[in-house]
Amino acid sequence: MIEATHLTKRYGSKTAVSDVSFSLQPGQVTGFLGPNGAGKSTTMRMLVGLDRPTSGTITVLGKPYAEHRSPLSVVGALLDAKGVHPGRTARSHLRAIAATHGISDKRVNHVLELTGLESVANKRVGGFSLGMGQRLGIAAALLGDPQALVLDEPVNGLDPDGVMWVRTFVRGFAAEGGTVLLSSHLMSEMAQTADHVIVLGRGSVIADAPITELLSHGTADGRGAVRVSSPDAIRFGEVLRQHGARSTQHSERNELEVLGMPAERVGELAAEHRIVLHALTTDTHSLEDAYVALTRGEVEYAAA
Repeated sequence: MIEATHLTKRYGSKTAVSDVSFSLQPGQVTGFLGPNGAGKSTTMRMLVGLDRPTSGTITVLGKPYAEHRSPLSVVGALLDAKGVHPGRTARSHLRAIAATHGISDKRVNHVLELTGLESVANKRVGGFSLGMGQRLGIAAALLGDPQALVLDEPVNGLDPDGVMWVRTFVRGFAAEGGTVLLSSHLMSEMAQTADHVIVLGRGSVIADAPITELLSHGTADGRGAVRVSSPDAIRFGEVLRQHGARSTQHSERNELEVLGMPAERVGELAAEHRIVLHALTTDTHSLEDAYVALTRGEVEYAAA
């Protein structure tokens, strides 16, 4: 559906995007992650023809976005929610965009209702809150009933209900066969929304994997640590090591941190050796943990 091949963009001596390749398929939400300055927005701008690649290509359905006869029906994009004349009403802004593709007022009314803006449709955009502006940007992206959505920080400024609405909408859009490229710095939200993740660092791809694979990043065997609390922690630690696990004891609290063995096997060994357990839990790696591990050293704008 959307494919980037050796995509590179330079601004003078600055390389914003360097030899980036990826493929986005229908039916999934792809999270687009990376530190500020990593090249995410530049890549999205090249996708919709707002920037020209220095080399390489990025295509939609086999050709550049600008070459499609009706581009809004192919890709709907939200790249800058503030790019609206403040004197226009929400309805007039959408009608102006709709006129470029012969889209009816009925569709304008539908996306206003869909994004929760029906009650403020005739108010000037200059008086909108940040969240309302985001909703208007999403409404504009949906005008052409597109096959793909490209959304840059769509939940920025939204209240919890709005964030949940975006999540539910894009998941439903993908479930119906749509393609979604979604950028966000909210890792907890991305973990609940994305099926696949692409991570950029200093303009290059440093990860391109299903989110389940990314969440396993951080331990050699792909598992989180198992934490055990037992009054017989010292003896249990010896048992675990005899069976190939690695364990670290926190003697003050009678706790063990176990690596290299699933929680089920830890529990079975405790039962076999008649060891009393007060607690048995598994630490799972969050998307934020995996992201921080991947991008360590790739942050261009770091605070002292």
